[in-house]
Amino acid sequence: MHVPYNYLPMQFADYSEIAAGWDQLIKSSEFTLGSFMEEFEREFAEYVGSRHCVATNNGTDALILSLKALGIGPGDEVITPCNSFYATTGAVVAVGATPVFCDVDDRYQADVTDMAARITERTKLLLPVHWAGASPDMDAITALAEESNLDFLEDACMAIGGLWGNRHPGTYGKLGAFSMHPLKTLNVMGDGGMVVTDDDDLYDWMLKYRNHGMIDRDHIEFWGVNYRLQPLQAVVASTMLRTLDERLARRREIQLTLDEALGGLGPAVTVPRREAQNPETVSLYMVLAEQRDSLLNYLIANGVEAKIHYPIPLHLQEPGLTMGYSTGSFPVAEYQAARLLTLPAHEYLSDDMVTRIIAVLASALSSSET
Repeated sequence: MHVPYNYLPMQFADYSEIAAGWDQLIKSSEFTLGSFMEEFEREFAEYVGSRHCVATNNGTDALILSLKALGIGPGDEVITPCNSFYATTGAVVAVGATPVFCDVDDRYQADVTDMAARITERTKLLLPVHWAGASPDMDAITALAEESNLDFLEDACMAIGGLWGNRHPGTYGKLGAFSMHPLKTLNVMGDGGMVVTDDDDLYDWMLKYRNHGMIDRDHIEFWGVNYRLQPLQAVVASTMLRTLDERLARRREIQLTLDEALGGLGPAVTVPRREAQNPETVSLYMVLAEQRDSLLNYLIANGVEAKIHYPIPLHLQEPGLTMGYSTGSFPVAEYQAARLLTLPAHEYLSDDMVTRIIAVLASALSSSET
C-alpha cells in the first residue's frame, strides 16, 4: 500500500466549484483587486476573529508587509526561533533588520525563556512562529512583550484553523501573517498570503503599500510595491475556506491515532507534548526518531512517503554561520534537527493508510534493517 505525502491531486480532483467561481470572475473582469478578493478578505477576517485582513501575493510578502508596517528596519533586532522555514528570517533581513535566534522547547516551539534572555536595547520586535501548525505559549509571549514594552508579530503561516485558548493564531500580536502555499491548511493553486490586524491605522497603511502607495488612480501617498493577491487565487481561497474545519477535524483524528500508537513504540520514537486545550492544524506531523535517516529510508522503501522538516536549523545554514552562530548555539533545536521525522497525516488518508504507517514503523523498529 502506498501512503502519499502530497495530497494535492486528491484535493483538486474535483475543482468544479472553483471553476464556477472563476467563471464569474472572468465575466466580471476584476482581475486586479476587486470584489472577489475583498470578499475573501472579509471571510478570512471573520474566520479568525480579526477586524481587518489584507491579502498578499504570498506568505513571505505578508511577513515583509507586516514588518514594514511596524516600522522595522536597519539597526533593529528581531527575535525569532531558529528552527522555522527560511522565509521568516528572510523577511527580517529583507527589511534591513537583524534577526536574533532563540532556541525551542519540547513542542518544537519558541522557548520563551530563551527569547527573553536575548532581548537587548536594540530589540524592537518578537517574531514567534506557530511551527508545524502548533502554537508557542502565546500567553507567555504576550506577557513578555508587555513586560518588555515590545510589539510582536506572529508568523501563523502554518496555523490557519488552529486555536490557542479561545483565540485564533495570528490574533494575539499587533499583526499576524499567514500563507496559502499549496501545502498549508488553507491553500490555493500557487502562492497566496494575508495579514490580519485590529489596528485601523496599520490596516490603512498596508492597503496602500501593497498597491504601490496609491490613494486613487492618479495619486500616491508614498512609494509602495505590488503585494496584491491574484483574484483567481482569492476564489480558490474562499472555496477552500468553506471546508477547512471539516478537513482539520480529520487531521486531528489522525494525529490522535498516531500519537496513541507511536507513543507505545518505546524510546526510539518520541511524540511531542500536546496542549489538549489548544488544537493544532497538523500542518506537519513530526516526531523525534533515533536512527532517523535509516528509519526514513525504511518507510519510503515500504511505501510511506515520510519527510524531514528540517535537517539543518537556520543558525547552521551558511548565512546563519556568518552571523556568528555555530554548533552548540541552540542545543535543543540541534538535537531535534538530527531526529525530526515528518509522517503523512492529511485528511485524504484512509484508516487503512494510517494503520499502514503504524505497522511499517513498528516493523522498522523491530527490524535489524534500521
